[in-house]
Amino acid sequence: METTRWPGVHREGRDLYTVNLEPGTRVYGETLRTVRGVEYRLWDPFRSKLAAFLLAGAPESVLPPVRSGLYLGAAHGTTLSHLSDLWPDAAIFAVEKSPSSFAPLLALARRRTNLFPLLADAQLPERYRADVGVVDFLYQDVAQRDQAGILRENAEACLAPNGRAILMLKARSVTQRRSPNAIVRETRGRLEGAGLRVDAEASLAPFSRDHVALGLRR
Repeated sequence: METTRWPGVHREGRDLYTVNLEPGTRVYGETLRTVRGVEYRLWDPFRSKLAAFLLAGAPESVLPPVRSGLYLGAAHGTTLSHLSDLWPDAAIFAVEKSPSSFAPLLALARRRTNLFPLLADAQLPERYRADVGVVDFLYQDVAQRDQAGILRENAEACLAPNGRAILMLKARSVTQRRSPNAIVRETRGRLEGAGLRVDAEASLAPFSRDHVALGLRR
């Protein structure tokens, strides 16, 4: 098992791993490996867009040391669980709108004390801003039409100056009338106009169709 340029992320061949915060426990049926007494969880890029982003060549800066984070669109907690592994001492707030997805997310948070789930709409950050406070890191994976607007509003509400953000942009959720490249250009322009500098961009193919990851800094 080798270290990588992303702190806390390990690699064996082409596969990425994180150290399991809950030894012996799987979150989504992932493979567990024990090497020299340390248990690692396979980080599946077909199940996690963030793993796909790393494999696509994301720079070290996209995963900085974090004291607090806000995750928009946490779903069942697949990617969130790996961030929980990476940042065991951080407070990670996880917003999910769907009650059916929130139930397993809540169960995950009961086992992992660095996770704080919020049943809320990511389009309304004013409803959870007081609970979240100011965070170092903002991650968004929300398949809504106005993905840039959601990120901008949450950054204005919760992201610290010089904080980092990642947007998993699903072009087809924005519109099917224009090309994905045009949507990416428009999204970048809107975010940069709101004071968010894009310093990393990568297609997530072949792991996730029609998705582009954008790494940003406020």
